[in-house]
Amino acid sequence: MPTVTTLPHRIAVWNCPPPSGVHVVDMSEQPWLETAKPGLWTKPLRENQTTGDFLGLVRFDPFVRSGLHQHQGVATSFVLTGGLSDYFGSLDLHQMGINVRGSTHDAIAYQNTVLVSRLEGLVTYPRSAQISGVHAGSVHGEFVNPDPDVPPELNISVDSLTHEATGIFGASRQIIFDYAGTGSDHRLLQLTLRPHIAFEFEAGGLTDFWVRGGEIQVNDQTAHANCFVMCAAGAKIRVASPFGALLLVWANGPERSSGNLFGF
Repeated sequence: MPTVTTLPHRIAVWNCPPPSGVHVVDMSEQPWLETAKPGLWTKPLRENQTTGDFLGLVRFDPFVRSGLHQHQGVATSFVLTGGLSDYFGSLDLHQMGINVRGSTHDAIAYQNTVLVSRLEGLVTYPRSAQISGVHAGSVHGEFVNPDPDVPPELNISVDSLTHEATGIFGASRQIIFDYAGTGSDHRLLQLTLRPHIAFEFEAGGLTDFWVRGGEIQVNDQTAHANCFVMCAAGAKIRVASPFGALLLVWANGPERSSGNLFGF
């Protein structure tokens, strides 16, 4: 059964998806938590050390490395400030970095860096290395890069993506990542909502929003910039935005509505 773990300094962390309904959390009010490695910090909203599930914010201090690791599931990170570098190059401001199963690298920040991150699998560190604690579900193990010719991440400039109609007037989407081929039928996208919009849908799977800009009303709750909205599978949701909003959305299943919000 899903449980909520209360950590020091007022932060509550779900160890798996919430059982029902809609949950809004203002991340500006949550404290940064230290990891085992100095200079790496997290603000976890959802974290499960058994499955590697994580939703929240991650922070790198300047000149701090993640440590060499291999992703065993999809990880997605949007750069709010700063950026990261690895052997493939740079993940820059307002890009989404996508790691798939087998992605193997060591990332470093040369400036203060904050990421909006969602991880959906375990992360393996070499047996001889320290587990930093920045990745939920970190374990020690032996590994090699399974495909050296494949880049360790796909870096996408989110705001440059083409806007698509959703079938709901005033809502357009930019598809960031279709999980086809990863073992999950999920979608990652950015939604732009014009002022005065209102619509309803039922979540076909766990659906997470992060409000990048503006404000939305979700059922009887308000979510403004830097709020997460977790919508459990089956939740019936009404969204309204009197003055417009920009949202990142992770959808684990197609919504049921009069339009096609998430591009399934």
